[in-house]
Amino acid sequence: MEEREFAGTNFIHEAINKDLEEGVYNRVQTRFPPEPNGYLHIGHAKAICINFGTAQKYNGKCNLRFDDTNPTKEDTEYVDAIMEDIRWLGFQWDQVFYASDYFDEIYAAAVKLIKMGKAYVDDLSAEEIREYRGTLKEPGKDSPYRNRSIEENLELFRQMTDGKFATGEKVLRAKIDMAAPNLNMRDPVIYRILHAPHHRTGDKWCVYPMYDFAHPISDTVEGVTHSLCSLEFEDHRPLYNWFLQELGYAEPSRQIEFARMNLNYTLTSKRKCLKLVTDGIVDGWDDPRMGTLCGMRRRGYTPAAIRDFCERIGVAKANSVIDFGLLEHCVREDLNKHAPRAMVVLRPLKLIIDNYPEGQTEGIEVEVNPENPEVGKRTVEFSRELYIEADDFMEEPPKKYFRLSPGREVRLKSAYYVTCTSFEKDENGNVTCVHCTYDPETRGGDSPDGRKVKGTIHWVSAAHALDAEVRLYDRLFNVENPSDESKVGSFLENLNPASEEVLTGCKIESNLKGVQPGEAFQFLRLGYFCVDPDSTDGKLIFNRTVALKDSWAKVNK
Repeated sequence: MEEREFAGTNFIHEAINKDLEEGVYNRVQTRFPPEPNGYLHIGHAKAICINFGTAQKYNGKCNLRFDDTNPTKEDTEYVDAIMEDIRWLGFQWDQVFYASDYFDEIYAAAVKLIKMGKAYVDDLSAEEIREYRGTLKEPGKDSPYRNRSIEENLELFRQMTDGKFATGEKVLRAKIDMAAPNLNMRDPVIYRILHAPHHRTGDKWCVYPMYDFAHPISDTVEGVTHSLCSLEFEDHRPLYNWFLQELGYAEPSRQIEFARMNLNYTLTSKRKCLKLVTDGIVDGWDDPRMGTLCGMRRRGYTPAAIRDFCERIGVAKANSVIDFGLLEHCVREDLNKHAPRAMVVLRPLKLIIDNYPEGQTEGIEVEVNPENPEVGKRTVEFSRELYIEADDFMEEPPKKYFRLSPGREVRLKSAYYVTCTSFEKDENGNVTCVHCTYDPETRGGDSPDGRKVKGTIHWVSAAHALDAEVRLYDRLFNVENPSDESKVGSFLENLNPASEEVLTGCKIESNLKGVQPGEAFQFLRLGYFCVDPDSTDGKLIFNRTVALKDSWAKVNK
């Protein structure tokens, strides 16, 4: 991918420029450090673009490093999925690392802190540690085990490592300041006991470092110059710096925080997303309604659109909520340029042109993409019997309804003018067939006598149409912030019942035969759709990526 600037003022690049000018660093190296305990979501896309994009801007390096310090929640399935998502977004890492690559270095750093009198083994339970920590207004209290001797701490830590204690029985804490205004500096836990096999190191370890301890060491050992992370780690920066200073690293990494992406109508909590999956509310992590990157890929969102979205929202210091409509706008804009057009009827209604020659078929040429004329035209079959959308005919139309109705003339897209002469109904009063006559002089969609029609509708030839299943997707939640349970109740109570509608028996033009999963199209007048991975030659399945217009903007005014 080409080098590019991020939109708006980028304080990260300003800080890096200053570091380079002052000689703090003579190069730029970043990293993207996901925990392999779930699938990446749209919020991760921003971090990916910032880290990889910053490295590109300065001709530096960006590594992919998996934060695999919690073996009970991590799996190689997630490692593979994360790699696939990053590549799909259009980025390539310099090298792949794991926090577990540095376990020996991190462990040695812990021992060094103990020998310096800067760390101690604590027997307090997790609940007791929280109680002793104090509050924002009250200082914490020293643990009764805080003043153990260096020798005792070394021996206890060795016994922890040898598996002599149960999970959670003891922890290793940094000895800093229990009265510090920043709660993160009040003797944070840096190692805990976990008797669980690791996906890479197996049973070698039963003690594992905490993220706040492993991360600055991993960054610095790896050679990261600028550790770019989201804003919730701002209060952890003093601790990040303390570890590196106390351990005496010659060229410590610098942490810079940016505002995370908060997208309305979207759920990004891994825990809550997992519940949606395990409870069967969605059809897996790649369900097209999910905020995961694999879900958006299956729905038909393009990497270019997501990168464009991340650039448009820019890099900010303060958290804000981004409108989901902006992401959809970016998707529409990209697909409008590149997606071939197709005529598809979702809810078919038979239309018979009574004065069109029986048995005749002609080819109608239409543009593949009007936004990209150089790709040429395609030929669509036209015949006496067609399918049109059921809602493109009304027996008693209201005012400003310009589609087909008794006695009204409309244009069949790129074909002919037709006038409705009659219609048929079933025993339940439902219209089953519309009869028309056509004007053969209007081939191509224009009248030689200059008369105009206000309505244009799409169609497919009944004899040549293919059957397909079409899945209409919408936002999964009805509220802007489904995670805010204090205001709107459980996120499960705010599901949008119309988030998925499956239509069978849809009719599509014959040019779509043989389409492959992931291919995108604009279905004329209907929106943008892509071929679902479950689609086969015998059963074509399309997912609606996004409607042609933002219907939510009107609903929420």
